[in-house]
Amino acid sequence: MTTEEKLKHIKQSFRLLMNGVTAQSLRDKGLEYHLNWGVNLLHLKEMSESYGKDFDLAIALWKEDIRECKILATLIMPAEKFESDLATLWIEQVRSQEIAELLVMNLLQYVNYASDMAFQLLAEQTTLPRLIGFNILARLFSRNMSPNERDINEFIDQAITALKDESLSLRHAALNSVQRFATLGEMHETIARGALKPLEMDYLV
Repeated sequence: MTTEEKLKHIKQSFRLLMNGVTAQSLRDKGLEYHLNWGVNLLHLKEMSESYGKDFDLAIALWKEDIRECKILATLIMPAEKFESDLATLWIEQVRSQEIAELLVMNLLQYVNYASDMAFQLLAEQTTLPRLIGFNILARLFSRNMSPNERDINEFIDQAITALKDESLSLRHAALNSVQRFATLGEMHETIARGALKPLEMDYLV
């Protein structure tokens, strides 16, 4: 099948998997799309496996203002072909926390420029890019990828700032990344506890 035929077939299949309760729940949470079928993530994961990694199809899917298309795009985009310029464009087009988190989980944590991009995003002024940045770092820390001294200082400074932000989702992402950072070793845990102490926080696990 051509990319256009695959896209048409995928969009038609969403009707069969539609979950009205889930779709309404997502709308109630403020997740608005042109179309939202409420298809669960397990079904989308299974669908992605049947198509495999497909750069052109991922591009076509992402262009659709449909929740399921965007999620599927993050699942089938080959990380090795997802260049930083394209990643920047996709990040700019993210409008919900759900897509932001899935973009990181399914794709951004695996690109070879993940750390550099994360720190670039932490310096942004708006919430979603910063949330994406902290989520990338949390994933990298969970895979035992330790930052250098300069990056540690930058990360801690940005985390402290984010933990004072009015956005609950950003604070949660920042704290999660600090918790993952603390698992890298005794030195990292000491740094993390020291950063949280002035904020009267000690939620390391």
